[in-house]
Amino acid sequence: MTNFTPREIVSELDRHIIGQNKAKRAVAIALRNRWRRQQVPDDLRDEIVPKNIIMIGATGVGKTEIARRLAKLAQAPFIKVEASKFTEVGYVGRDVESMVRDLVDLAVIMVRDEEARKVRIKAEDAAEERLLDLLLPGTDTQELNEDAGEGGTRDKLRKLLRQGDLDERTVEIEIQTAKMPSMEIFTPQGTEEMGFNIKEMFGNLFPKQTKQRKFKVSEARELLIEEEAERLVDMDKVNTLAKERVEQSGIIFIDEIDKIAGQNSRQGPDVSRQGVQRDILPIVEGCTVNTKYGPVKTDHVLFIAAGAFHISKPSDLIPELQGRFPIRVELENLGEEEFIRILTEPQNALTRQYRALLATEGIELTFGDDAIREIARTATLVNDRTENIGARRLHTILEKLLEELSFEAPERQEQSVIIDAENVRQHLADIAQDEDLSRYIL
Repeated sequence: MTNFTPREIVSELDRHIIGQNKAKRAVAIALRNRWRRQQVPDDLRDEIVPKNIIMIGATGVGKTEIARRLAKLAQAPFIKVEASKFTEVGYVGRDVESMVRDLVDLAVIMVRDEEARKVRIKAEDAAEERLLDLLLPGTDTQELNEDAGEGGTRDKLRKLLRQGDLDERTVEIEIQTAKMPSMEIFTPQGTEEMGFNIKEMFGNLFPKQTKQRKFKVSEARELLIEEEAERLVDMDKVNTLAKERVEQSGIIFIDEIDKIAGQNSRQGPDVSRQGVQRDILPIVEGCTVNTKYGPVKTDHVLFIAAGAFHISKPSDLIPELQGRFPIRVELENLGEEEFIRILTEPQNALTRQYRALLATEGIELTFGDDAIREIARTATLVNDRTENIGARRLHTILEKLLEELSFEAPERQEQSVIIDAENVRQHLADIAQDEDLSRYIL
C-alpha cells in the first residue's frame, strides 16, 4: 500500500486526467485514509470503516479513467466490475459475491509475483545449474566440480552462458502437460468457483503427463527460472497475505451502478435491478464471502461506484444502499477548453499517440495550435447536436481526420505532415454540419 499524500495523489492523476478536481480529491482522501487506518491502534482500527464514494457524471468525463489510474497508484488489490452484469441469486448469471472472489484471485497473483521477485536471484542460479546439466549431459555435477579446476569445462560453459553466446543453442527440457477433464456445474456459488474446486479436489487423481520439448537456451532459461521460482515461493504464505491484503486495503470499483437503479414510476418491484441492489448491500456493508482460499471479510474493502444517471437518479437506489455511499461527487461535462487540454497536456495525449504510431512508418506528424482548437470545437459541436459522449468523441474525430493518412502512410513519399485548421475543416466540416451524417460517422 502506497503512502502518497492526497496532494501527491491528485498531482499524479493530473498527469493523465484533465479537470474533475472534486472527484480526484475525493478518491485521494479515501486512499490516504486507508494508510491512516493502518497507523492507528489495533483496538480502534477495526471500528474505522471506509467511506464509500459514488461518482456521478456523463459518459466520457473521466470516471473510469480515474479508477484505472488509481489502481496503478494504489498498489493494492483493485478490480473494476459492471453492476449490470450481475443477477440476483437464484437467476442464471454471475452473483455479486464473484466480485470479491475475483478480487482475491487478483491479490494472489499480485502477492505471488512480489514473492517471486524476492527469490528471483536464487531461481536464476538454480535455472543456470539445470541449463548447464542439459548442456553437459551424462556428467555428474558434483563429480565434475571436484575434478575440474577453476578453468574446468563447466566453468567455461557458465561464462559463455552468462555472456549470451549459447542463447541460440537448443536444449531439450521436460514440461508438464497435465489437463483436467473440463466440466461445468451450475451452483448457487457460481459456475466458475465450483469449476476451480473440482480441479483442486480431483487434480491428484489424474496423473501428471510430461513431454520433452526443444527450446533455444534463451527461452529455456526463462521457463526454468519460472519453474524454480514456483518451487521457492510458499503458496500458503501467499494465500494468507493475499487474503489479508484484500481485507485491509482492497478496492472495488462498481461501474454503471445507475443501470440497476429502479424508478419510482414503475409498477411493483423490479426484481432484476432491486434484487441485485439487495445482494450488493451486505457485501458493501461488510460480510464474509467464501472463496477457494478461505473466508474473506469485506468490512474494510473500499467501494467506489460510478454512473451517468441520465434516466435514473442516485435517490432511485434503495435507501439502505444509498446510505452505504456517503460521499457523492459530481463530475463536470467537458467543453471546448477541456478538449484542447486533453489533446495537448496529458502524458499519453491522443495527439502524441497518433504521432508515435505514424512515426513507425517514418512520418513526422505535427498538429498546429489552430488544428487542435478546430478539433476541440468540432467535438463540442457534435456532442451538443447528437449524443454527448464526452472525451470519447475525440477518438472518433481523430480517426476520421487521419483515416486517409493512416491508410496511405506506407506508400507516402513526404516524411513530414502538418495538420492545420484548414485540413480539419476539409475532412470534417460537412460531416459535423450535417446532423444525420454525424450521428452515424462521428
